[in-house]
This record gives sequence, C-alpha cells and structure tokens, in this order.
Amino acid sequence: MNAATLLLRLRLAAMRAGAAGCAAMALLAVGIAALAWAMKAQGEATAPLPPAPPMLVQAAPPPTANENLAHFYATLGEKRYAEQQVKQLFDIAAKTGLVLEQGDYKFSVDKASRVAAYQVTLPVRGPYQNIWQFSLQALSAMPFAALEDVAFRRETITEPVVEARLRFTLYLKEQP
Repeated sequence: MNAATLLLRLRLAAMRAGAAGCAAMALLAVGIAALAWAMKAQGEATAPLPPAPPMLVQAAPPPTANENLAHFYATLGEKRYAEQQVKQLFDIAAKTGLVLEQGDYKFSVDKASRVAAYQVTLPVRGPYQNIWQFSLQALSAMPFAALEDVAFRRETITEPVVEARLRFTLYLKEQP
C-alpha cells in the first residue's frame, strides 16, 4: 500500500464520519498525546535523585596579622636599589614614547615601621594616552610604588601634547 492509497482511504473515512466524527477523532488524538506527556512527566518526577555532591572544600583560614606583616615587608623594594628603580621609571617612559625631564627627589624614613619613602616627582610631556600607559606600566613593574599625584595641563584643547606632573612614591625597606 502506497501513500496515495492511504491518503485516499483516510479521506473516504473522514467523509463517512462527517464533521462531528472528525472532531471526535482529533480530540481523541490530542487526549492520547496529553496522556503520554503526563505519564512521561510523572515518571521523571518520581525518578531517583542524583547522588549528593561531595562535601565542599573549606577555604583556607585568613592569614594572621604576622603573616600579613611579613607579606607587606616582602613586597617592599630595597633601599639600596633606589637609583636603579628610578632608572626603571625612565626606561618605561622611553618605551611608551615619553621623555622625562629632570625630576624632584625627596627621601624620608619612618623609624617606627622601618620603611623608607622615596618621592619622585617627574614633569612629563607627551600624548595623554602615553602618559597613562607609562603610569600603569610603572605601577605594575614596581608593586611597591604608589602614584600619589597627577596633574595635567594643556595650552589649548586642540593641542595633542599634554604637560603632566606625576608624583610616585617608592616604599623601600632598609635591608633585604
């Protein structure tokens, strides 16, 4: 029996049943489909639950005050290399296309914490984007540095070159 013969038989059966019979058959088909769907949903609802996940791993306890202090001192730069660290600032500036002029340098020591602060104020001229790249690269290269002050000045709004004054503070320890 081919598809054409089957379709002809269905049409003839539908004509014999009439509109009411066709509606009843359609409702019967929808009811059977709904019953099958409900039985499937009920079977999934009563299926056993998957096994519980293993116990969660506990986080390590927070570091103690002494551990934090030791980490702080380990992060500081060394005082004896202060000149090399200033040279590193000049090298980073050259890589970003800036020329640093003579800066102001100020050294201070906090006896209680045994931390030296080396303030480096640098006048810079160049494109705004390059100045920010220099600042961010310097801070990532020297984790013991802080950018404490930034001042920008531009003669006219259309001028691409910006004058800036950057003040970095390098926090250094006395001995390794």
